Amino acid sequence: MTDRTHHTIDSPVFDAAAEFDRQVRTLDALGYPVLCGRTPEQFAELVAPLRAEAVAHAGDPGQEYDPAASGRVPFVLVVTRELAPIERTMPLTTLHGGRLPGFVDRSFEPGSLERFVATEEAEPPGRDGVHLLFDVERGEEFCGVVPGDAMATVAERGRGLLTIEEGIALMTHAPQVLVKNKCFSLGGSRSGDRRVPAIWISQKAPKLGWCWEGNPHTWLGMASAGGRRA
Repeated sequence: MTDRTHHTIDSPVFDAAAEFDRQVRTLDALGYPVLCGRTPEQFAELVAPLRAEAVAHAGDPGQEYDPAASGRVPFVLVVTRELAPIERTMPLTTLHGGRLPGFVDRSFEPGSLERFVATEEAEPPGRDGVHLLFDVERGEEFCGVVPGDAMATVAERGRGLLTIEEGIALMTHAPQVLVKNKCFSLGGSRSGDRRVPAIWISQKAPKLGWCWEGNPHTWLGMASAGGRRA
C-alpha cells in the first residue's frame, strides 16, 4: 500500500489531497481549533469542503516542487483574523528548521494592526473565515524594486497581493519559502497610509513588520497569488 501522506510539499512529487491533509494536521497541532473556538472535529468539518477545491485547482498532479528554491507553493489553507487573531497566529510560525517563534514588530503601534485590513482586490472569499490561496509566489523578482511599482506589476499580471493572514498561512505551511535575502511584502493588507506589511527574518525568527511603499529593499520582494477559493 502506498502512503499518500508522504507525497507532500516536502517531497519531490506533489499530491494535493495529501498536502491538504498535512496542512489541516499542522493547524490542529498548532492549536488553531482552540484559537477558533472549536474542537478539532469541528475545525476539521469547517475546512473539509476545501479539500475538493485544493485537489481540483492545485495544478498538475505529480509535478515536482521545491519551495525554498522556487519560492512557489501550489496552495495554502488560510485562517483569517475573524477566527484567529494575528497576534496569536504569528507567534506560531518558525523558520524552516528553526525553533524561535515568529513575532509582530513593535513598529506596529498599539491598535494599528487592526487597521491593516484586506484591500478590495484581496478580500477573502466566503464567510467562514477559511479559504484557499492558489499558485503562491514569494516574489523575489521584486527584491530591490519600489513596493508601489511591484504592486502595480502584480496587478497588471492579473495576480493578487497577499494579505497578512495569507502571509502567515504561507509561513505556517511552507516555512521553506522564507530565506535570507528572499523575504516578502504583503500588499493585500493596507491601513490607508504608505505602509506595506512584510515578513522577513529578524533575530533568527520570522518577523511581521512594515516598510514604506516608496522605499525599495534588496532583500524584500512582493508575494502574490493566482487566485482564492472558498
